[in-house]
Amino acid sequence: MTDRGLWSYKEIAAHIQVQTDTVRSYRKHGLLPPPDRVEGGKPYWYADTIRTWVASRPGNRGRRAD
Repeated sequence: MTDRGLWSYKEIAAHIQVQTDTVRSYRKHGLLPPPDRVEGGKPYWYADTIRTWVASRPGNRGRRAD
């Protein structure tokens, strides 16, 4: 199943359960993949791009609620 919806910093932050500014910092430090699209100067990523990045990023042990 392919999800071609575009995500901004806000959607990415919600997906990985961090603040929006944290996602901006990830991009600034080169930790996010390059944006799939830029519209009006704003970067956007496909949901599948972010899901792949989340699965492969260092320290990904899966979040669990205790």
